[in-house]
Amino acid sequence: MPRSVNSVASRARRKKILKQARGYFGARSKVYTVAKNAVEKAMQYAYRDRKQKKRNFRSLWISRINAGVREHGLSYSEFMHKCAQKEIGMNRKVLADLAMNHPDAFKAVVDKVK
Repeated sequence: MPRSVNSVASRARRKKILKQARGYFGARSKVYTVAKNAVEKAMQYAYRDRKQKKRNFRSLWISRINAGVREHGLSYSEFMHKCAQKEIGMNRKVLADLAMNHPDAFKAVVDKVK
């Protein structure tokens, strides 16, 4: 019985990897085995950095809130504690946006907390 090889599926699998590797330098975009390694590593980085992106944005928001609150004589931790006590339900993203782009509204929030 002749050997049966599903070359259609094999070619499709290789084309998929090479398509993902478009734009990579040199052999990383041309040679299948090298491209496969590069794409796998890129996927690992992408997975890891989707998590890190959330951390980075949270720390950015905290820095912005801290800078905005210090102008009104509070620290970040005091401000967040008092927000929790007064049950102000704004998240850090919204507070950071107010501190950066709407200082008057942010001052009103700080005054309500004090």
